[in-house]
Amino acid sequence: MLIEPTLTSSLLAGQVAVVTGGSRGIGGATSTLLAANGAKIVVADVDRDKAAAAVAEINDAHGPDCATAYVADLVQPGACDELVDHTLAHYGGLDIVVNNAGYAWDGRVHSMSDDQFQAMLDIHLVVPFRLARACAPVFRAAARDDAAKGDVRHRKMVMVSSMAGLIGLDGAANYASAKAGVLGLMRSLAREWGSMHVNVNAVAFGIIQTRFGQPQSDREVIHTGGRTIQVGMPAKQAQRLGVTVDPENPPTEAEIYAAKPLPFVSLGRTGTIGEAADAIFWLCSPLSNYVTGQVVPVNGGSRAV
Repeated sequence: MLIEPTLTSSLLAGQVAVVTGGSRGIGGATSTLLAANGAKIVVADVDRDKAAAAVAEINDAHGPDCATAYVADLVQPGACDELVDHTLAHYGGLDIVVNNAGYAWDGRVHSMSDDQFQAMLDIHLVVPFRLARACAPVFRAAARDDAAKGDVRHRKMVMVSSMAGLIGLDGAANYASAKAGVLGLMRSLAREWGSMHVNVNAVAFGIIQTRFGQPQSDREVIHTGGRTIQVGMPAKQAQRLGVTVDPENPPTEAEIYAAKPLPFVSLGRTGTIGEAADAIFWLCSPLSNYVTGQVVPVNGGSRAV
């Protein structure tokens, strides 16, 4: 199992959740935790094999058809609409959406191409917009049905942002700009959808230990927007931070995801994918029904703000 869920309950029983980028890392931990608390999960991912593995693991742990996969490059036109259609066809409803899919393509502004800047906007901002647009009629119809029955039922959308979107990031203006933009989208949706009892919030993560914190290599690539992107830090950045990997003995998943010391954070370490998922889970749960339009920093008490 990718993580051992912090909590196992029936708190989300009867609810259907979509998690984009939901097979590994923060997304995989989130899919696992939501399933452990009763939700049906649609794992949306560009990697077919990883999505299938995540679905098999969730179904083994929580029962047949607890999870299903939707495999697509979400930046392609129509993919987000098809994701919502798949969810409704498979599970008959939609209650929770976690906009987590993303990657980094770092570089300083003076050497950044238009394509490099646009790629970050596409995955981190345009995709959440298109998915929200596809969800809007579903949420509106559900709210009308609830009102006709005299029910009040909250639905949730969570945007995965970053501290980079709040304070900027040297060497990743494209990423920081997109993560800032998604906060404007989140706040606007919270205003538009409040009358439908849809809570829209964001998490702003500090340094969470994922495979994106490893040096780039041909072992980890993403195929999106017609590009093949090596996942991780450029070699020079990894060298500056003292992050090295022996090509003959690559780290295990447990080693990749383990917390590392981080002196400028109050808690003295990086965060884990389980801790990231815990924050997302709270915003997906009834425990946050009176919270909307908010950004929750999850950064271990970073003193860099």
